[in-house]
Amino acid sequence: MVRPRKIFAQHWLKSEKALDAIVKAAECQASDRILEIGPGTGILTRRLLPLVQSLTAVEIDRDLCELLVKQPGKNENFLLLQGDFLTLDLPSHLVAFSNFQKQNKVVANIPYNITGPIIEKLLGTIANPNPEPFDSIVLLVQKEVAERLYAKPGSKAFGALSVRVQYLADCELICTVPAGAFHPPPKVDSAVVRLRPRQIETPAINPRQLENLVKLGFSAKRKMLRNNLQPVVERDRLTHLLEQLKINPQARAEDLSIDQWVTLANQLTVN
Repeated sequence: MVRPRKIFAQHWLKSEKALDAIVKAAECQASDRILEIGPGTGILTRRLLPLVQSLTAVEIDRDLCELLVKQPGKNENFLLLQGDFLTLDLPSHLVAFSNFQKQNKVVANIPYNITGPIIEKLLGTIANPNPEPFDSIVLLVQKEVAERLYAKPGSKAFGALSVRVQYLADCELICTVPAGAFHPPPKVDSAVVRLRPRQIETPAINPRQLENLVKLGFSAKRKMLRNNLQPVVERDRLTHLLEQLKINPQARAEDLSIDQWVTLANQLTVN
């Protein structure tokens, strides 16, 4: 009997309702090639396999890999890789497996403690977006993190993570999942979110500058933006620029929409 291990932050989903919601959100097609991160005991894997062309699962726990090799490992459209997803060079491992290359969707219940790095690897960053974006990314994450992912400008949850993710993808809440839906139950509730990477309508002229501005802007959320950005732009100049853009000079970082962040960065680049 394989037991959940704290070292890997394992909380295995057991709710049929939540599993149904995840599979529905994935909108699986027979031609889909799925990437699953942390399949655990394979409860979600087994639901997905009959619906898609192929499923590549990456699992760090060797004991779980032994379990998964037995079942669902017998399926021809299932490929299991043992390793740390954050450091794994997936394309190089798939050279000999043409049916599992170029996954177009991600469906996963990911460890809470590495949610940010996983999302960054899947989407890329403002300065370096994923050059081969997925059609959709369906993730089960901590509810608090989910709220930050889809937060609207002006809300308490809206922060640097919101800007970085929403610059690259549309994000929507699918459903919330109570702690009791897992074994063992985590200390917090969870939520299913869907990210749809998109073309940026008005991209940043200098994406790296935008990335730096966002980082500085949210470095002290209680301070006004013009104070946080002083290391890179003189306070009076920024006040004047905010007024030109019809943004309250006393605005804080969370008050600006994604488009306003891009416009501000672009104006600072060209002026």
